[in-house]
Amino acid sequence: MNDKLALPVGTTLDRFIMRKQEDFPFATGELSQLLRDIALAAKIVNREINRAGLIDVTGAYGQQNVQGEEQQKLDVIANIRFIRALRNGGEVCAIISEEEDEIIQTGNLKGKYIVAIDPLDGSSNIDVNVSIGTIFSIYRRVSEAGTEGTLEDCMQNGTHQIAAGYVVYGSSTMLVYTTGHGVNGFTYEPSLGEFFLSHPNMCTPKTGTIYSCNEGGYNSFPQGIKDYLSYCKENGYSGRYIGSLVSDFHRNLIKGGVYIYPATAKAPNGKLRLLYECNALAFIAEQAGGKASNGKGRIMEMEPTELHQRSPLIIGSAEMVDKVEEFMKAEVKEAAAVAAN
Repeated sequence: MNDKLALPVGTTLDRFIMRKQEDFPFATGELSQLLRDIALAAKIVNREINRAGLIDVTGAYGQQNVQGEEQQKLDVIANIRFIRALRNGGEVCAIISEEEDEIIQTGNLKGKYIVAIDPLDGSSNIDVNVSIGTIFSIYRRVSEAGTEGTLEDCMQNGTHQIAAGYVVYGSSTMLVYTTGHGVNGFTYEPSLGEFFLSHPNMCTPKTGTIYSCNEGGYNSFPQGIKDYLSYCKENGYSGRYIGSLVSDFHRNLIKGGVYIYPATAKAPNGKLRLLYECNALAFIAEQAGGKASNGKGRIMEMEPTELHQRSPLIIGSAEMVDKVEEFMKAEVKEAAAVAAN
């Protein structure tokens, strides 16, 4: 009888992380602390987002980031919050951020980890109260401890990630992450100030009927993508596109679907960033049973050549990603046949 009056609230993120420490024999609590640091920054950013309209932090900041994109005030705030949390946590020697041109040295020379982060994804949606997010990727440094982080530390391909995750700030705030042992999601309970396990062992459906693509760029898409979109429409699929990568990915992860951001005439190398967007979500997708491709091969096997390298991205349910690749390969074969004649 008394138990019914005080039902358990669930497993907190901190408790869950502590239980999983044995998955990392090379770590002695540092990775757990790093994940807690990211969660703390996410709570602070969540607070800033929720009161943005009340304290005049919406709108443009008046500067552009390294991508040539106009920074929003909340972009800058989120960047500061995450860098500060990672620097103060002491576990990270260097950070790559979408909002900074160069590697950010934290001063933590003994830190074992590198973090690549998009502090606030979906800038165009900030001012209109649409879901936005944070994406992060964690690597072990390869340089000697006791020195600053190096370019070599930062330029590892996605197969070397030891953890990756995202936070979606929407109708509820969720933190989803993987350490290579499945994917787990945590929902923020603001009255208690805690993330609680709400989506254990997340698995994405093998296929689905949702495609997410900005069809405004259709005329400059590769023919294989155009053909796939025609296939989707002929088969009654639903087009769902929010314009926040995290939000589109999160929906498709749960419901089944594919997200497509191809190369275009305007962005021949794609638009999304390999190190702190594509690799992180690819790791999560694969751990949940999905796939991630650049149209030619596995995203996580791409070798980075620059900090802010871009890539096409096709990610989501495995069978749907395979189908897109099938159309892309057909385009290549057709082009080769035309050239041969």
